[in-house]
Amino acid sequence: MKRRNFLVASALLSVLTPASVVAANKKKATTANPAPKSSGKTSAKSSAGQSTTTTGGRSRTRGRQSYRPVIEQPAATPAATASSPTSATELPYNAIALPDEPQPQWRTYDIASSIALNHVKGKIRLWLPLAQYRDSIWQRALGHNWRGNFDSAGVYRDPVADMEVFYADWKDTATAPQLQLVSQVAKQDRHFDITRRGSAAERGEVLRRCLQSSNLVPTDGLVRRTAERAVGRIKDPVAQGKAIYDWVVDNASYDAAQSGIGRGDVEAMLDSGQLTGRSADIALLFVGLCRSIGIPARPVFGLRIDSSRLFAGLGATGNLRTVQHCRAEFYTPGYGWIPVDPSDVRKAIHDEGLGQGDPKLVVLRKLLFGFWEKNWIALNTAQDVRLHGASSAALPFLVLPQVEAGGARFDSGDSHRLSYTVTASRVDG
Repeated sequence: MKRRNFLVASALLSVLTPASVVAANKKKATTANPAPKSSGKTSAKSSAGQSTTTTGGRSRTRGRQSYRPVIEQPAATPAATASSPTSATELPYNAIALPDEPQPQWRTYDIASSIALNHVKGKIRLWLPLAQYRDSIWQRALGHNWRGNFDSAGVYRDPVADMEVFYADWKDTATAPQLQLVSQVAKQDRHFDITRRGSAAERGEVLRRCLQSSNLVPTDGLVRRTAERAVGRIKDPVAQGKAIYDWVVDNASYDAAQSGIGRGDVEAMLDSGQLTGRSADIALLFVGLCRSIGIPARPVFGLRIDSSRLFAGLGATGNLRTVQHCRAEFYTPGYGWIPVDPSDVRKAIHDEGLGQGDPKLVVLRKLLFGFWEKNWIALNTAQDVRLHGASSAALPFLVLPQVEAGGARFDSGDSHRLSYTVTASRVDG
């Protein structure tokens, strides 16, 4: 089964990868240098006229700070090994000489966010979601550095929402507020291995939260009836998750005309019978259906940071301010969390005009049940988000910077008042 999964992946890559994507990837060269390895404490170099203090693993200067996340569950190998040696090159999938076990192929990125505020009055607070702080076998947050003309700034952690958020404050006398933040994240592909049981059990309170309804995702009524029809008499939880995944892929559709990642209003989608939306809508539809029949599930909100080896439309380069993307995962005893991405199946169908019998589609939908490509970073799994210190109501999810001025929040998409750019650069081979 393990080898079959990778044969499927290799077949998909050989069949799906457009020549233009291959050529673009061959031309792509990295210019950034690897960041220095971090010890238990991170220090920031202060510029002239600035004072620096170090406390509890953080170094602070006026207007410049750095932060190394605390690793709550250390991996078996040192964190310093997250980055691939600069001399190493990523091995392509090969259906003829495929290894029995995939070799770790970590890729490290610097994610640089730049924000400037214009025509904003009153006291200002800004929030920006950061990469997930818990190390996993497919993602590691290596640290954050920031600078700007703010009066105070820092990072807070919400363990219930499994979320880390950067915040910055400006006084009402501030002129031209601005901020630059760089996060370093290591990534590798994520694979589900159906032949390998015995994963560590998830905490009970986490599983309970992943069975609850949210403001926009109920777990009763029409949602439950729809899930019951999708799974029929299937009893095995992995097979139930696969049946719901297939139902979503078959019945949902991707709407390129909508902005952002959608609203995630599953109840409204089912009530109207129009299962059309963006990645959050499709992923949360899968999550809601799973939860309604007792399968713990959660959305994983994130950001595309590189080109894709599958289809050009499933990757992104350049300014990444509008390429947020939501995936999903569900939990089964013995296997742990299983990754899925039904929205990217629907996006590929839309972008490439794939028909139901197209062999590319057949392979893609098999691959994206249990596979996440490493050209995307996970930010959080939070729903109904209440920002610390905010005056406004809760958000359905947090993927974009949020700003309150004078106690009122304004639209993150208001480019007249909020200038926001994000870029990603590789810092290893």
